[in-house]
Amino acid sequence: MDIDDARVAETDVTDLTDLSLDSAPEAEAETPDISFAASPREPADLDDIQIHLDLGGDEEVEEPGLDLNLDFGEDDKAEPEAALKLDDSEDVAAAIRAELRQELLVKEGDWYVVHTYSGMEKRVKSNLDSRVKTLNMEDYIFEATVPTEDVVEIRNGQKKTVTRTVVPGYVLVRMLLTDESWAAVRHTPSVTGFVGHANDPVPLSLDEVVDMLLPAAIATQAAAEGSKAARRKKVEVVDFHIGDSVVLTDGAFTGVNATITEIDSANHRLKVTFEFMGRETPVEIPLDQVQKI
Repeated sequence: MDIDDARVAETDVTDLTDLSLDSAPEAEAETPDISFAASPREPADLDDIQIHLDLGGDEEVEEPGLDLNLDFGEDDKAEPEAALKLDDSEDVAAAIRAELRQELLVKEGDWYVVHTYSGMEKRVKSNLDSRVKTLNMEDYIFEATVPTEDVVEIRNGQKKTVTRTVVPGYVLVRMLLTDESWAAVRHTPSVTGFVGHANDPVPLSLDEVVDMLLPAAIATQAAAEGSKAARRKKVEVVDFHIGDSVVLTDGAFTGVNATITEIDSANHRLKVTFEFMGRETPVEIPLDQVQKI
């Protein structure tokens, strides 16, 4: 390299070194807009706040307004199945009926109805039981029974539970029908005959027998378990009958004569009619507000 070329190179380097940032035209720096102030927004509406801490629950209940669902996944405790209770009349009666039907289904013989003198049902049963042993008919005549039921009687305003026959004047006999067994039953004192054909009686169906024996079966189980009766007992008012003439003893019509048209034994009330201002007037009154004439 000669001297002239060295000078030219030096001049170029000097020119480059003179170019500094200060000599460049200052560009207007863009300052980023950074703000820590909260951006304007609508005020929070508490009615719209919904907090769901659902940790596995089955259902969410939607309610208007503040919805705080604190469901921690616990299932509702299932109520234990209610045990069969004797005060649940329909269920218990059905269960006893099914059990009684099954019990009767496997017993030998057919059920026949024997007609007796009125009020002699228990005497006939006792007499027949004795004759079966005396005549050695145990293989043909198996049992005699008088269907009974518990009834609440209302007499003089007082309630009393009594046991009475379901069908007065009749006894059920389970037997194998032969000429000898027929004669043994027919000639029992106070028996007037079989129900049905005189010499060829017709046995009852199984359901008919169940219906007649069910009230006694229910009462027996209730007594054995020391519980209430499995179904409501029949209530009868023995002081009054439809068509009886009575006098009202209380209220606005005290002393008025009336006639009984309906008897509501369960609620201890009577419906009577009497003449008032030329017209027949019906009135419903308690039992203790009337007296028989």
